[in-house]
Amino acid sequence: MNKKIVTNVALAGIMSLSLLSPSISAHDNLDDVSIEKGAQDGEQLNKIPKLEGTKNLNHWNEAAAVQIKEYNGKKNSTADVYAHKGFAYLGTHTSGGGNGGVRIFDLKDPSNPVEIAKFADDIPGTWQEKVIVKTVNTPYFKGDLAVVSVQQLNVNNALSKGGFLLYDVNDPHNPKKLGFWELDKRVRGTHELYLTVQGNKPVVLTANPYADYYTHGEQKDFALVDVTDPSNPQTVYEFDPRMIEEVPEDFNGYHWHAPDGKTRPAFNHSTMTDQTGKTAFLSFWDLGTIILDISNPYDVEYLGRTDFGPDVQGAAHSSALAKGGNVLVETREVYHPTREGYERSYGYTRIFDIKDKTNPKLLSTFKTDLVDHVEDGVTFANTVHDPKVHGNTLYLSHYAGGIRAVDITDPANPEQIGQYVPEQAFFWGVFVDQNYILASDMGQGLKVLLKNNSNNK
Repeated sequence: MNKKIVTNVALAGIMSLSLLSPSISAHDNLDDVSIEKGAQDGEQLNKIPKLEGTKNLNHWNEAAAVQIKEYNGKKNSTADVYAHKGFAYLGTHTSGGGNGGVRIFDLKDPSNPVEIAKFADDIPGTWQEKVIVKTVNTPYFKGDLAVVSVQQLNVNNALSKGGFLLYDVNDPHNPKKLGFWELDKRVRGTHELYLTVQGNKPVVLTANPYADYYTHGEQKDFALVDVTDPSNPQTVYEFDPRMIEEVPEDFNGYHWHAPDGKTRPAFNHSTMTDQTGKTAFLSFWDLGTIILDISNPYDVEYLGRTDFGPDVQGAAHSSALAKGGNVLVETREVYHPTREGYERSYGYTRIFDIKDKTNPKLLSTFKTDLVDHVEDGVTFANTVHDPKVHGNTLYLSHYAGGIRAVDITDPANPEQIGQYVPEQAFFWGVFVDQNYILASDMGQGLKVLLKNNSNNK
């Protein structure tokens, strides 16, 4: 059912290891399970490094492994990773007290990445997890624009604030701050974001978990922000999930009384668009992946969403597209595999046919060897995290499961064709470039993989 939505302007061998772990709870911060993101004491992690590949990854190899610099004696953990024009942009998480900023690495020699800058660390009491960089051309700014998510470590810190920062990175050695988009103080901040360009209009899509819940509907979990003038970002639209038929009007911004009779968590965790910037995908936890037509940011249309069987935990965490935008990859961050009333499983990947975006059809699921290890208890180690697609290959960051590569030539029959699992691996993100694969290990920094194969897909 289509609805117009009113624009709102306003492994082989394991051992028990103890690693440095960031002090922040699960992405679902309103969950009744308290768990930190990062390897935990006593967790079963990989002891024997593993690098295997077939087909187009028969010769892939680790070219570099570089820890990020320490500042003032503080060691930060890494978060997501992005690449643009031969430079890697590495976000940071919360260890070391946060404020690790975004680190820029020169990848001129992929076997020797050099950290050349640190930026976006100027707001006290925050961390900078997600960064996207794109080239834009507006009357106000021309060149390479970086957008960086900002989240508060503690909303009671009067000096902190959440939202996203905008930077000029035309010279990656010398980033220059342009502007800041600020959320209500009650909201921790922008967790994930995406930068797209519609014609000559750059638009930032923001995922602001629990904004709806904490502000009692005054702000929403998803906002479109026009950054044509990066010094003056303007909110042009917010998505209200109550516009979906299955969501009651009395929805409080988190507790969704679903048609299956369960009360499920529903909040926006992540967001992205297709290559045209006209279709948005919101990872809305147990509401599934919500699909919006944003071709006109002032007149957004709800198209459809993925859903879950009554025995399946939702936890729609992130998404990626394949087959020219006709296939949706949805990763689910399930870290508590034994919730009453649900299947016994950690988070795995689902693949959908979305040629008809009003009616996504499940084609297949992909599970690693860790998904069914429910005896390991509550942990992030065994769940999938983020997906990226390059051609017919899906790359998945899988925390302790490393980086998995999956052939999706036939999306109905995904086949693992590679795995990269270094010792003590705990991967946050993965990014695929024409020339290399980048991965961010929370405790060990930036990893660079090369395919070394002329038959790249």
